[in-house]
Amino acid sequence: MNRRIPSRAPALLLALALAFATGCGDDDEQDQPAAGAGAETSNVSGDVEVVGVWTGAEQKSFQAVLDGFKKTHPNVRVKYRSAGDNLPTVVGTAVEGGRPPDFATIAQPGLIEEFAKKGAAKPVDFARDAVAENYSEDFVKQGTINGKLYSVVFKAANKSTVWFNVKAFEDAGVEPPGTFEELLEAAKTLKASGLPAYSIAGADGWTLTDLFENIYLRQAGPEKYDQLAKHEIKWTDQSVKDALRTMAKILGDRGNIAGGTSGALQTEFPVSVANVFTSSPKAALVIEGDFVPGVVADKTKLEPKTGYDVFPFPSIGDGDNAVVGGGDSLVMFKDTPAARALFEYLVSSEAQEIWARRGGFSSANKNVDESVYPDEITRKTASAIGKAETFRFDMSDLAPAAFGGTPGQGEWKILQDFLQKPSNVDATARKLEFAAARAFK
Repeated sequence: MNRRIPSRAPALLLALALAFATGCGDDDEQDQPAAGAGAETSNVSGDVEVVGVWTGAEQKSFQAVLDGFKKTHPNVRVKYRSAGDNLPTVVGTAVEGGRPPDFATIAQPGLIEEFAKKGAAKPVDFARDAVAENYSEDFVKQGTINGKLYSVVFKAANKSTVWFNVKAFEDAGVEPPGTFEELLEAAKTLKASGLPAYSIAGADGWTLTDLFENIYLRQAGPEKYDQLAKHEIKWTDQSVKDALRTMAKILGDRGNIAGGTSGALQTEFPVSVANVFTSSPKAALVIEGDFVPGVVADKTKLEPKTGYDVFPFPSIGDGDNAVVGGGDSLVMFKDTPAARALFEYLVSSEAQEIWARRGGFSSANKNVDESVYPDEITRKTASAIGKAETFRFDMSDLAPAAFGGTPGQGEWKILQDFLQKPSNVDATARKLEFAAARAFK
């Protein structure tokens, strides 16, 4: 995906709520499993409406997945409609008006929980065995609310990746680091070679929350991560201060950041990627998710592997193989035989391999065959999601938007201030706690 995941839609006029763009797709025979492959033709019938965020090429790829479903469920008519980035508003208004779709693909776990508490979202425990067979325990836990399964990630994003300019690394004589200390040493070597190590999009606060979360999950561990995400522990906790001090080892190396601190604060995410993905780079690496290459896909002349490459966010201490990410989750609003059949199909590896083969897709399904991904880099970043010993959703996306997802305030603004003064750990922790306490009331 070329956008940040998950996206936050602004509140729009309710009159636009049901103005969906009707999906159309290509029936690519090469993308489809043969009719009857692994399953007999079903007698289930009915109509199913799916509302999602995907448009353009993503919409066509999802339609290819639905075409695969049609081969074994010829009597079920599935209609996909795109709501784009306005999906939360569109679906919320449809639910309030008593006309919800059968399914929606929702990126915000907090919104899913709201729908579940209202009784609008329907439990999908009928598919719990299938989900447990295809997904790790962390993903099952993520979709479970008050003991019932309500969602599962269909299209995932790996935000624990570091992208680098291959020639810059070769010229400096450094290898992709495996630990955080090795990353800091590599950064020093890159700087000595004449090129700043880091390209940081400080103008976009969410990139800083992503950096903090990757550090915190590895350093404090998943239990603390869960507690902090729910504000069960305060942001003045020592674990938060420790993570901020670790983060400051990158942010405080001012001469090793493209444009310095002031330049970073004026750098937006696409520019931070362009700084690295060029034959004349302004920095050697950018720390962000698996969607990084798509940001400059139509501009960069660098080739994957030879021009740019990726390595996992380095380990810290004794932390296990962890991934911070996000994803579009399947949520059911109407419990019908046709809807159940579609849900069970979509969580299968066979369905997800159709899109994976087409590109632009990362699956959290641990049984998806790595070989179906179209290139080595995607195989590396996508397979890491399903194989992760620990997976956690982006913490800022789990928080109230006033704290975790609003430009110019809350966590975004406070971490931008921290970028300016990375030695100000205690004051930053206090500001984070003050903002979190207000938002979590």
